[in-house]
Amino acid sequence: MSIPPPPEVIYVDTPQVACDGGEGPLGHPRVYLKFGASGKVECGYCDRQYILKGGPSDDRQKAA
Repeated sequence: MSIPPPPEVIYVDTPQVACDGGEGPLGHPRVYLKFGASGKVECGYCDRQYILKGGPSDDRQKAA
């Protein structure tokens, strides 16, 4: 049994994102997602995680 890869993480600077799972046969219907207080939202179809740049869940600068 193999371990699936972690979900893709995408950093954005808009308060709403549209996810369609990418191009090709692995795509899904386009859904619109809004960030909550955490500054992070996950797509229910493909598990992509979207993180608001500079938001509470953006830990890229904290690690530096």
